[in-house]
Amino acid sequence: MNSESQIIRTEYSDVMRKSYIDYAMSVIISRALPDVRDGLKPVQRRTLYDMYELGIRYDKPYRKCARIVGDTMGKYHPHGDSSIYDALVVMAQDFKKGMILVDGHGNFGSIEGDGAAAMRYTEARLSRFTQEVYLADLEKNVVDFGPNFDETEKEPLVLPVRIPNLLVNGAEGIAVGMATSIPTHNLAEVIDAVKAYMKDNDITTEGLMKHIKGPDFPTGGIVVNKDELLQIYETGQGKIKLRGKVQVEELKGGKKQLVITEIPYTMIGAGIGKFLNDVCNLVETKKTTDIVDISNQSSKEGIRIVLELKKGADVENLENMLYKKTRLEDTFGVNMLAVANGRPETLGLKAILEHHVDFQFELTTRKYQTLLKKEEDKREVQEGLIKACDVIDLIIEILRGSKSIQDAKECLMQGVTTNIQFRREASRKKAEKLCFTERQASAILEMRLYKLIGLEIEALQKEYETTIKNIERYQEILNNYDVMSQLIIDELEEIKKMFARKRRTKVENAKEAVFEEKKIEEQEVVFLMDRFGYARTIDKAAYERNKEAANQENKYIVHCLNTDKLCFFTDTGKMHQVKVLDLPYGRFRDKGVPIDNVSNYSSSEEQIITVVSANELRFAKLVFTTKQGMMKQVDGNEFQVAKRTIAATKLQEQDALLSVYILKEESYVVLKTKKGYFLKFSLLEIPEKKKGAVGVRGMKLQAQDELEQVYFMDEGIEKTALYNDKEVFLNRLKMAKRDGSGTKARK
Repeated sequence: MNSESQIIRTEYSDVMRKSYIDYAMSVIISRALPDVRDGLKPVQRRTLYDMYELGIRYDKPYRKCARIVGDTMGKYHPHGDSSIYDALVVMAQDFKKGMILVDGHGNFGSIEGDGAAAMRYTEARLSRFTQEVYLADLEKNVVDFGPNFDETEKEPLVLPVRIPNLLVNGAEGIAVGMATSIPTHNLAEVIDAVKAYMKDNDITTEGLMKHIKGPDFPTGGIVVNKDELLQIYETGQGKIKLRGKVQVEELKGGKKQLVITEIPYTMIGAGIGKFLNDVCNLVETKKTTDIVDISNQSSKEGIRIVLELKKGADVENLENMLYKKTRLEDTFGVNMLAVANGRPETLGLKAILEHHVDFQFELTTRKYQTLLKKEEDKREVQEGLIKACDVIDLIIEILRGSKSIQDAKECLMQGVTTNIQFRREASRKKAEKLCFTERQASAILEMRLYKLIGLEIEALQKEYETTIKNIERYQEILNNYDVMSQLIIDELEEIKKMFARKRRTKVENAKEAVFEEKKIEEQEVVFLMDRFGYARTIDKAAYERNKEAANQENKYIVHCLNTDKLCFFTDTGKMHQVKVLDLPYGRFRDKGVPIDNVSNYSSSEEQIITVVSANELRFAKLVFTTKQGMMKQVDGNEFQVAKRTIAATKLQEQDALLSVYILKEESYVVLKTKKGYFLKFSLLEIPEKKKGAVGVRGMKLQAQDELEQVYFMDEGIEKTALYNDKEVFLNRLKMAKRDGSGTKARK
């Protein structure tokens, strides 16, 4: 075998484990989580850098988003155009970001969940904030660059962001086995906190919170658990309770209306439509009768959702109901997870600021090292030119006597005069003493004659003095911690002055929302469901008046209370629960709603076999029978559960539930198969089991046969069943034992 093509035998699970860990780390580090230094995910960083490279500045014309997305994908981010465009859109949405990073032109979506227009229609450019705070000094070697995916381009590994972007713009991302969720904060407060930390590295989280009051969401709203924020910022984890802002407006005639002017940040998008639906449901289910009308009057000016109230409505109670029953009060889960030093880490407020300040010192150090090197190079050249002006006649003589540039250069640098003709020997001796550096020699050779004019020489002297001052200043910045620290603080102050805005989210301690729910008047109703799955409830008296028609038109009819629940048993062995109040209550001829709409039941995947009320189950015994003949008795109390869907029984492979029967006074059961076998035996032979049990075999089935019908009977009652259009008298069947083969009916 060729030595280059060896087969390496290894454990399959080891290969899978290593591959999955590699994949997980790639997602965590290179896609889903932001870097603590610049607060950006790779897709955001690459998109902003690409716009910077394309020259799409804030003071230049907009460019098509398709151009930006295509360029980013081709050069830096080979993960599909939708992920890049989605990131670009979010960076341009002022209702999602504390400070927008992209200036969008066109339809970039709305707070109500409308999507952005296609990238071929929209345009964008960098915002001034991004250009001056996120991308400044990139050309000064302040950050490391690495190869892109195909090693044809270089991209920054981090952007030189001058503020803690992780806090200002927050972050959301789902990786493998972990997720990050960081709220947005006020720019001015965050800058003040950075300054406070730089002045006192031992400051506590509590001390930092004198500057950062709490999250500042772009949608405003109210944070109502102020006392819990310290613990959240200490640990980097917790839950922030958010409420929308509600105002009461007086109308003519003593009426009032509730106006929601700010929403919780978590309600952005489809949450507003969900809120409107929830309010409508509260009215339809008569949880409240105070709301007369609801309208969404939101516009570009801001959120305005109006609830018109009836005269004499209890406004405070209704407001508390909205907090409790809708997403007007919601929870923002905080998990401040970011990539720090190449690994994911949950960080508290102080830790984030520590990483940021360390990064700022690194940026500033690299910036001024680059500037210092540039000025020192400039000084070297300027000193050479000034020195050259003093001996310009000698230099001209050297140039005129040289046969090549190389000869002249060697003479200027090392005093080599071998190949140069001088007019006077004194000039040769002077030339042998020359010792310009290579850079100085090149500058002298490239110098134009007009530089010898008196004013130009004076200007050169002034430039040299400026260069010396710059070098002294840069050295002081690099060698003195306090000077560099003050420089960073001054830059932060300038950013704050230019871009800061007022806080939008109010932070307070609010009382728990408590409302008195009006008790529903208990009454008897009748549940009706037709063969198409449309369900409703009607008054008992209405049912009695239309009893004959109701029995003919409906597949399931259940007498129950309006405060009860209905239990739907299906052939897949599940039990779905529905509150009677969730079903429409009306007239006999009303259509009702599909049962799929108000429960977890799916008509395409399962079939309802029995409907009973939860109250009826409370004191009952149920007999379960499957098509493969498995049977058991179950106490009805096992089905008194809060969940909307549970497994009502355990089924064997390829089996299905045939019957769920509530026992009354019956004493025996008759099983009938598709091939016409009947088996009659006592109910006492069916043991009581838990709902999670398979049960026992009620009847031995012939090959390719299955149970078709189950009859429950008492002695002395005549009952018949049809088989091949002939009646079989069940009460006349011979009593047998459970698990028998049964008797074949005559044809």
